[in-house]
Amino acid sequence: MDKKVYKAQMKNIAQSPQKLRLVADLVREKNVEKADEILRFLDKKGAEIVLKCLNSAVANAESVDDVKPGDLRISSIMVDEAPMLKRVRFASRARVSTIHKRRSNLTVELTVK
Repeated sequence: MDKKVYKAQMKNIAQSPQKLRLVADLVREKNVEKADEILRFLDKKGAEIVLKCLNSAVANAESVDDVKPGDLRISSIMVDEAPMLKRVRFASRARVSTIHKRRSNLTVELTVK
């Protein structure tokens, strides 16, 4: 019998994948209660985003199979690139330079311990 996986996704997050991966690496392979504690006290913008997605995955587990948060563990957390916004900035001598505003997709998967 294979383990049940509970997922939550957030797409098109306005933060670069590199910055969001720093936060995701802190909670990878931890149980949900420990990860929640780490994310609440972490002073980064990405911590709030990852916490929101983690809470969504926990709510999915509770509504589908009535699983308690203490029994759940983060099996995988992935941060991928979303399509980036391209903007222009005017430079000297009538030139234009492009600005790439990078965006992220976040996927959290939980399993029962």
